[in-house]
Amino acid sequence: MDDPAVDDELWAEFHRVVNMTSRELEDWLRTRDAGPETEALPGEAGPPTGNEVLSILRKRKSDVDRRDADVMRKVVDRVHAQRRDDLEPTAGEAHWRHRLMSIGHDPLKPA
Repeated sequence: MDDPAVDDELWAEFHRVVNMTSRELEDWLRTRDAGPETEALPGEAGPPTGNEVLSILRKRKSDVDRRDADVMRKVVDRVHAQRRDDLEPTAGEAHWRHRLMSIGHDPLKPA
């Protein structure tokens, strides 16, 4: 039997720290990249990691590959480095919140 790319613990923690739905994240990435004169093409808006998170959110656990698992670990580590472990809603500077939202974590959203 093949070794799964992601274990249950990583899967659960990723979905705990990524508290935005795929729709919310997609909308945020498009909004963030929209300017007064131009807007990014669908699927090209936002940073690469944000788009990778969006892709992972749309997959079943059995469809996640090793590259996805690496992205999941990176996102979990990044959110934990910038947040308390309980992930309680926290206000902060707008740029801090926007950076986290670009990888699927809204610090103002209840856990």
